[in-house]
Amino acid sequence: MGDNGKQHWIGFDLGGTKMLCVLFDHKFNVVASLRKKTKADEGAPDGVERMIDMIERVLEEGHLDRANLGGIGFGCPGPLDLDNGIVLEAPNLGWKNVELKNILQKKFKTPVTVANDVDAGTYGEYCFGAAQKARCVVGVFPGTGIGGGCVYEGRLLRGKTGSCMEIGHTMATSNGRLCGCGRRGCLETVASRLAIAAECAMAVYRGEAPVLQRLAGTDISKIRSGVLAEAIKGGDKVVEKLVRHAAKHLGFGVGNVINLMDPDVVVLGGGLVEAMEEIILEEVREAVSKRAMTAFVKSVNILPAKLGDMATAMGAAALVAKGDDKK
Repeated sequence: MGDNGKQHWIGFDLGGTKMLCVLFDHKFNVVASLRKKTKADEGAPDGVERMIDMIERVLEEGHLDRANLGGIGFGCPGPLDLDNGIVLEAPNLGWKNVELKNILQKKFKTPVTVANDVDAGTYGEYCFGAAQKARCVVGVFPGTGIGGGCVYEGRLLRGKTGSCMEIGHTMATSNGRLCGCGRRGCLETVASRLAIAAECAMAVYRGEAPVLQRLAGTDISKIRSGVLAEAIKGGDKVVEKLVRHAAKHLGFGVGNVINLMDPDVVVLGGGLVEAMEEIILEEVREAVSKRAMTAFVKSVNILPAKLGDMATAMGAAALVAKGDDKK
């Protein structure tokens, strides 16, 4: 990632339910890592202090002199001011207008880059995972919502001040269900893990999913990706049908993006894909073949992510190593 000698890098994934802090050496091998759950009610001051403590602990565990720390990269959900490294809002954490870059640069005296978490994950897959050497890679990560990112000729696509590629908020159905963004009919309302969980909870209520009834009942918060996969494996045909229906809609959304970008590679990642990779890739590929232009279908590879939950941390660390915080 440039002429950085033997410097080390920290990648931090400030996800929706977990915080992951990873120290990488100059070859991006993992030296030390620490994982903690996020706390929805702790607020920004306490949350930032916990992040600082995690960084200090991985530095200590990695026996690293701070003089050899080349920078810290953060992958964060929610709207961001990328130029200034400000988390404008992180609803899952209760954060607003947190000057993360400024705080951390003052504390550790090292460059800090703040990026959207899915952008960072897509960049990680481009640098180290499923999309290496691609000219254009689109990353799509379905989870509680549906995040998207794009790396074009080695650079992340971004908007004027913030992230772009919000595939989850493209229209899937006319005048459909209300989305968290305030609009109706977004792709997230029919293809996210949360949308699938809601449909499956209703199936449980109707007595159509006995395995899922035993595993999680109608509690949507307990109907996670692994639980859905277990219910399908246990014989709940209606759960599989609902997952396939959502994946088909995801594929139509991916097909629309392919028509716009003609990427070499589309990477599908996140817990939902990891838990049910075969089902989701099959449905997405089939839907893309019906939605995208024939020439583009023939040239694109739709692949599962390789880095798992390390993608965002690795991508964020690579971004700060590249010095790509204002580009």
